[in-house]
Amino acid sequence: MNNRTAILISTAILTACGGGGGGSSSTPAAQTSTPAPQVGFASGTFEPYQNFEQMCENPRSGVDSRGRAFRDVQGSTADENNWIRSWSNELYLWYTEITDVDPNSLGTEDYFDEMKTFATTPSGAPKDRFHFTIPTDEFLEQSQSGVSGGYGASFAFLSSSPPRQIVVAYTEPDTPASNPAVDLRRGASILEVDGADLVNGSDVDTLNAGLFPGDNETHNFVIEEIDGTIREITMTSAQITTTPVQNVSVLETDTGNVGYLTFNDHIATAEAQLVAAVEQLQSSNITDLVLDLRYNGGGFLDIANELGFMIAGPDQALGRVFELLQFNDQHPNFDPVTGNALDPITFHNTGQGFSVSTDILLPSLGLQRVFVLTGPGTCSASESIINGLRGIDIEVVQIGDTTCGKPYGFYPFDNCGTTYFSIQFRGVNDKNFGDYAAGFSPDNIPNAEGVPVTGCFVSDDFTRALGDPQEGRLRAALQYRADGTCPTTTSSASLRSLSAGKKLLNATEGRVVKPAWLMNRVL
Repeated sequence: MNNRTAILISTAILTACGGGGGGSSSTPAAQTSTPAPQVGFASGTFEPYQNFEQMCENPRSGVDSRGRAFRDVQGSTADENNWIRSWSNELYLWYTEITDVDPNSLGTEDYFDEMKTFATTPSGAPKDRFHFTIPTDEFLEQSQSGVSGGYGASFAFLSSSPPRQIVVAYTEPDTPASNPAVDLRRGASILEVDGADLVNGSDVDTLNAGLFPGDNETHNFVIEEIDGTIREITMTSAQITTTPVQNVSVLETDTGNVGYLTFNDHIATAEAQLVAAVEQLQSSNITDLVLDLRYNGGGFLDIANELGFMIAGPDQALGRVFELLQFNDQHPNFDPVTGNALDPITFHNTGQGFSVSTDILLPSLGLQRVFVLTGPGTCSASESIINGLRGIDIEVVQIGDTTCGKPYGFYPFDNCGTTYFSIQFRGVNDKNFGDYAAGFSPDNIPNAEGVPVTGCFVSDDFTRALGDPQEGRLRAALQYRADGTCPTTTSSASLRSLSAGKKLLNATEGRVVKPAWLMNRVL
């Protein structure tokens, strides 16, 4: 399925297509000549995918955003489909479950959609929920610099069918959304977009155009604040540089200082920001850490690895396995992309070159436990942090809701201007555990689908800022740290819905819009 950076509104339901290591797209070195591809279709017979590499119906010329020359040559739709077909047969984790389809029978977009398993899990969910593409130039822009179009506001979809309910989950600093003239804050509810009723209206084209704009578009909104105030705002979209690490703070308690940070995306710029955050917390002599991953869908796996080391420290993590990658049964001993032996990936104690030099030793906190705030949007590389730390006996206390369940990952491959993401490996920790396809769940959830983890089920709380000690999930973490108990029920006096029929903003869960590649682990 193809990536959509936005979840589009329909009259009855919101739907999305799409969903972490190294840096950029992985493509083997250029060949000195291109062998002649096969003519016709022979089911079950596959040429090496390299034979069809960069044979494009519409070849690119010049260089990409990294200054690398394109290697495209003139080809056809069938050539691009043959590349997808052979590449999938070689690298897809469940390659034996792909139905072999004639590459001459479909357009490239539709053909890629067929190159996956259509099996379901025991619960009836698709076995592969993470099969998607992104235009290569967009992927490079988003993954390397954190730049994407929009207002700088991430929206949480609490209800996707009328009466719809969409609220602000968080904003980025120095963006149209956080401009003092707009001052869009967490928990604000969108009521109208350019005059169209969002709650019950049917003008979905206007709603989508305003919520998910192109660059330099101006749109008007009516919003309702947490206190019930209704106001009108105008925002002009721009190229937004995200700040993946926010709200780094130290909370003073009777039993020592507690560090807190919000970590939203495993993108390249996060490496330097995480190092700075850990150095700040290290200097404050914290005794515990609350790591807020509730909206972190994944990204680069090496950054998850680094953060795991910085939490645990060298005495507990150095030389231990963060994750061992396992590819399909055609590749039991070697990584089929890099050619390297499939040795366990140990915890990194130095920078990996994303935004920190590779010769820099990482700071560390040396903690015995970590409190992790989670939700359904906690996915992939974020789950690897939980699994990797549990593998070396760091106590993880989970506060929130069940994570998304994705112990799988891939290398991004560029072919003819499209970057393809197709599940290629699973990961296991130092204890050889990686079976969390249903996610991780706080162990006090009745009949939890995910792997039980010590902690507390707590709904999301949009009535307070992330990092506020009174915000529901952070407050629960501090309570559990103090006395080992979980919140029982939220006082009815403290519950408030914005209007009749709406979900309570401090006792709900929402789905936050993310680019599909950020809902995965990328090598």
